[in-house]
Amino acid sequence: MARLRKHYETVVKPALQQEFNYKNPMQVPKLEKIVINMGVGEAAQDAKKIESALAELTLIAGQKPVVTKAKTSIAQFKLREGQVVGCKVTLRADRMYEFLDRLINIALPRVRDFRGVPGKSFDGRGNYALGLKEQLIFPEIDYDKVETQRGMDIIFVTTAETNAEAKALLKGFDMPFVA
Repeated sequence: MARLRKHYETVVKPALQQEFNYKNPMQVPKLEKIVINMGVGEAAQDAKKIESALAELTLIAGQKPVVTKAKTSIAQFKLREGQVVGCKVTLRADRMYEFLDRLINIALPRVRDFRGVPGKSFDGRGNYALGLKEQLIFPEIDYDKVETQRGMDIIFVTTAETNAEAKALLKGFDMPFVA
């Protein structure tokens, strides 16, 4: 069992149940999945760009990513329907908790001038989105083998119904929020 999953069961869940006065322990919000998305716009012109992005995302997530393709054609971006535009991976269960542990304790403190993550990036339904500017903050990535710096979006999907519940849940995992 992952360290953060055990922490959730023993510390976070009882604290949330007391804070929000849940009568049933099944009402307590939990982390459902983490989706990591890496957009590779240059892949439309050069197919080799997506291969390096796939390899890096595999190292970061510990799971093989899925290639995402354009749903519609956009002339201004020279993009046709069905062209490769990025890759994504969905983490659940123990892999999700292990990734969250590495993100909070290892990767985020390595960000230059890091003061915390924004506390307003909730969508109103209890989900939180976080954007990273570079993949080099993860220790799995070898700095010398990186061709270009790529950003990524990390979305935390929770069962919480409000932003306050989701924020309390992520704070329970020691997510470093700013204000």
